[in-house]
Amino acid sequence: MSRDKLIILDRDGVINHDSDNYIKSAEEWIPIEGSLEAISQLNKLGYKVAIATNQSGIARGFYDLNTLEIMHNKMQNLLAMYDGKIDYIAFCPHGPDDGCLCRKPKPGMLLEIADYFSIQAEETTFIGDTASDIKAAENAKMNFALVRTGKGDRTICEGKTSKHIEIYDSLKGFVDKLSNQGLSIL
Repeated sequence: MSRDKLIILDRDGVINHDSDNYIKSAEEWIPIEGSLEAISQLNKLGYKVAIATNQSGIARGFYDLNTLEIMHNKMQNLLAMYDGKIDYIAFCPHGPDDGCLCRKPKPGMLLEIADYFSIQAEETTFIGDTASDIKAAENAKMNFALVRTGKGDRTICEGKTSKHIEIYDSLKGFVDKLSNQGLSIL
């Protein structure tokens, strides 16, 4: 068993503002208030932080791998201003009909990340904002927390959550509770 602790985050809607029209450039990649500080706080608490993100905008031709790298470089540079970092980024560049094993709700990216850090999936928490994120965590046998940011409120309103899912206003809200009170899901 690893001594590392791991939190996996969805990107769009958890770390940065989401759009039904996709985040297609570094200029459109805008952090949600408090999210960068929350990631920095996770780092300071001894957590490795990874991202698992569907990026079908690549398959759809809205942006390319270079643009995605520029977005992620912007995120890492902004995080560095808070003494924070993302330790690993997994992304699925495929469209919904490509039949890949990585696109959430499939567990491929989550299991890849757990394997990379040599951490058991059930010892890991995934934080997301969509029904696809919930299902991916279930498929990977990971703990899950839903944030209301991004599509989180829509996911709740559509009845896609269950009583056992913990819900937080934001990533910052999750980390504040983790810091101050401890969480039963970890």
